[in-house]
Amino acid sequence: MPGTELYGAEERQEINDVLETGMFFRYNHDAQRNNIWKAREFEAEVCKLVGAKYAHAVSSGSTAVQCALAAAGIGAGDEVIVPPFTYIATVEAVLIAGAIPVFAEVDETLCLSAEGIRKALTPNTKAICLVHMCGQMADMDSIMEVVKEHNLILVEDAGQAMAASYKGVSTGLWGVAGAYSYDFFKIATAAEGGVMVTNDERIYKLADSYSDHGHDHVGNNRGMEQHPVIGFNFRISELHAAIGKVQTQRVPYVREKNNEYKKYLMEKLGQVPGVSFATIPDPSGDSATFLNLLLPDTETAGKVVAELNAAGVGGFNYWYTNMYHFINQWDHLKEMRTAARLGVEKFGAPQDYANLDIPKSQEVIGRLISFGIRVTWTYAEIDTLIEKVSAAVQKVQQVEA
Repeated sequence: MPGTELYGAEERQEINDVLETGMFFRYNHDAQRNNIWKAREFEAEVCKLVGAKYAHAVSSGSTAVQCALAAAGIGAGDEVIVPPFTYIATVEAVLIAGAIPVFAEVDETLCLSAEGIRKALTPNTKAICLVHMCGQMADMDSIMEVVKEHNLILVEDAGQAMAASYKGVSTGLWGVAGAYSYDFFKIATAAEGGVMVTNDERIYKLADSYSDHGHDHVGNNRGMEQHPVIGFNFRISELHAAIGKVQTQRVPYVREKNNEYKKYLMEKLGQVPGVSFATIPDPSGDSATFLNLLLPDTETAGKVVAELNAAGVGGFNYWYTNMYHFINQWDHLKEMRTAARLGVEKFGAPQDYANLDIPKSQEVIGRLISFGIRVTWTYAEIDTLIEKVSAAVQKVQQVEA
């Protein structure tokens, strides 16, 4: 991922600014920090990039989702529709909030579909935690119809789709709040970190307090601050924020190169019989961090991945692979193996997680092979990838024929 590829003097300078003051804590201590506020600057860069009114940096993308849910008022016993294809953190955040995850189908966008959401609705549905997967975006027109029709709260997990947009609106800004990840494997990294975004001042202030033990951050004396809500510690450090600031500034260049390479890859691989691509609802808004191939069926995809592995090419098939991105790998969830009692155990769930009826999701994710796009690629390396993928697909097709 580009965040791990593009790193240089700018990040080092920002880190040195913090080291010179010795002030790693993001709040207060005005006199000691020499007017250096990296978390604030990081947040300002995110707002500038995605067009949000407010951004709040926290310790991870997972805690950004947690803050978004809490600030949106999601809690004990609330049913929240989630996808079966996401990093497990999305579902964990719902569970830790005391809410009940309800799984709905994804489609060829790799995201929740409006049809899937409608089928999963119950009288107890309060919210949707929509995940924009693999650098792409969901079909927001159809999903917003469902949100408005049923008066649902929409929270977006755009951890894999920061810098993506739909019809000019950034992922994360369609609902009441959205979350981005800045972990080691995203389009931009803070080493570890995340950002919650919103256009609602009330949501922002709640998240700001919730993520720091309920502090209201009014004034410059931490001991005298008020505590309007109960919270926990999801703070980001100034060191992580310093890296995140510069990495966010790099995103427009990364996105431009990603899209250039993805367009070339799709043009060439689209000529290979049996290869199609995941649906991108708004190609102009693609962050293009992944190339997402769809093969004819799950068995073919599995055989192609085996050929790619033999050829030294890394491709992700989430249906087979234990990567914690698809419900097939979530045995601990299916069996509700927990360290502490969760809301779903008290309130019950409208689904049997071990026996979900999600044929569309199984069919789509079974056919999916994803490749991370590297901003540092040369066209020679891209051509080699095209050759190996083409050869793998053609070999499998010849054997099956």
